[in-house]
Amino acid sequence: MEKYIKINKNEGFSLIETIFAIFIFIAIATAVYTGFVGIQKVMNVIRVKGIMTNLANEQFEISRNLSYQDVGTISGIPAGVLSQNKTVSRDNKNFNIETTVRSVDDPFDGTFNGTPRDLSPGDMKIVELTITCTSCGASMSSVSFTTKIAPKNLETASTNGALVIRVFDASGLPVSDAEVNIINNNVNPKINLTDNTDINGTLTIVDAPPSSNGYQIIVTKTGYSTDRTYPVAGPENPHPTKPNVTVVIQQVTQISFTIDKTSTINFSTVNNQCTPTSGFDFNMIGSKLIGTIPNTYKYSNSLITNNNGELSLTGIEWDTYTLSGIDSLYDIIGTSPLLSLGINPNVVQNMEIVTAPKNGNRLLVVVRDQSTGLPITDAVVTLTGPSNYSKTLTTNEGFLTQTDWSDGNGQEAFGAYNKFLIQDGNIDTTKSTGNLSLKKVSSNYLPSGNITSSTFDTGSSSHFRQIIWSSIVQPPQTGTLSVKIQIATNNDNSTWNFVGPNDTSSTYFTSTNQNINSSHDGDRYFRYRLYLSTENTLFTPTISDVSFTYTSSCIPPGQVSFSSLSTGNYTVSISKTGYQNTSKTVSISSSWTKQEMTISP
Repeated sequence: MEKYIKINKNEGFSLIETIFAIFIFIAIATAVYTGFVGIQKVMNVIRVKGIMTNLANEQFEISRNLSYQDVGTISGIPAGVLSQNKTVSRDNKNFNIETTVRSVDDPFDGTFNGTPRDLSPGDMKIVELTITCTSCGASMSSVSFTTKIAPKNLETASTNGALVIRVFDASGLPVSDAEVNIINNNVNPKINLTDNTDINGTLTIVDAPPSSNGYQIIVTKTGYSTDRTYPVAGPENPHPTKPNVTVVIQQVTQISFTIDKTSTINFSTVNNQCTPTSGFDFNMIGSKLIGTIPNTYKYSNSLITNNNGELSLTGIEWDTYTLSGIDSLYDIIGTSPLLSLGINPNVVQNMEIVTAPKNGNRLLVVVRDQSTGLPITDAVVTLTGPSNYSKTLTTNEGFLTQTDWSDGNGQEAFGAYNKFLIQDGNIDTTKSTGNLSLKKVSSNYLPSGNITSSTFDTGSSSHFRQIIWSSIVQPPQTGTLSVKIQIATNNDNSTWNFVGPNDTSSTYFTSTNQNINSSHDGDRYFRYRLYLSTENTLFTPTISDVSFTYTSSCIPPGQVSFSSLSTGNYTVSISKTGYQNTSKTVSISSSWTKQEMTISP
């Protein structure tokens, strides 16, 4: 029996087959379209380059048909009738044409600064055109064209001179492609041209018209600093160190400039607890002079930080800068790094300025190592002066102090300088303003009492060094242990375990200037608890202040600050183990004085 296969002629493609076919079609169509677009772009580039070539030929023909004397640019060297920059339109596109004309000294008959010497160095002229399509987008680059034009007549001795400009960086290496702007309004026609140095950092201008102190030259480069000449007897810089250049007939004038990549300085103004000081005013002055009698600095500006105590300065030239405070509320008590801020090319430098509220006349002492110039830590600085003034501070060591408790308790964080956290009711904080003593009931003092401070915030992880207090009176009748202190530190501002020098709750600091146990290092928050007692209730110990010293990231290195100074002469004495002692007399006659001192091993 024969079998027949029935074919369904209405059967179509499955859904998967249809999707696959569409995918293949899209891929082929995309490839064809992409190729077409690419061909169109290439054809467009070829067409634009052809227009640029035609424009160059037009301009060259114009130059060749001028008299040789007129082949030059308006306000250029050599001077002529050609525009330095102009815009033309072709095929609905705009093109900028930058024209540079330079006289060339052909070595065939000698050179202007060689042997034999060429007295007519302008042997020929080179016309260079740089053409840019300004309406074609960023993908279309500029194209340069060059041609030479020679004079038809024999040479005659030149009535002009030559100007050689060399540009170096901070390391003394040549800077290529530096932009050189040359201006001279003392000649006719006036000169105002811009050109670039070659690969050797040199720009040579042959046949420059003679002029006495007439050529102002400004040199820079994108991302670099600027160097320039200045007019003699100018209103802001009457005696410039680099005056405008003189060009003499048949003489070569050479001048050098130094530029390099600029840097950024990020300033932050804080107190020694790392709290920002907002809106701080200060001066910054560089060491480079552009004039003398009087000294005129290349950089000298008044600056101010923002509400967060921050300021970012960009485009700063490499130099050594000095800072000084002009703020009406705060003084500079140190910086990190030191006040003399050395900036190298192409760096980002952070600069922290540490401030403190104004408090009479202030002296900032900076202590450096004589051989390295680096700040010295743990140098003991003693200042003595009028009215038996004497105070000792240690570099890299900050301190916080309380001298008054008269406004009462209830203050959690140390803010008001005359408040505290809590006391047991047996301490008198008001009878003698600024002092602490046991409370007196009838004719006798209570036998003991204690008071706990508010929380001191050092602002960052700290190394706590010593606990210090001063007694106005500590009568022998009160006993040898009538004043005792314990401290507590932490990083969470909530866990307070009061301990003594052995880091146990059973020990106490019983004499001033005792060292704080290293177990507290790395903590940020600090409290003290002061215990007063007496063995004879007719007497009480009296405390005038409690302080502690510490070091942290917000303590300026190698610097100490003395405040509340009267005018007059003071003696600064510095000592440190392993170094020679040194001293110096300093006159205090203004609200802020800085004294730098060096010590030798």
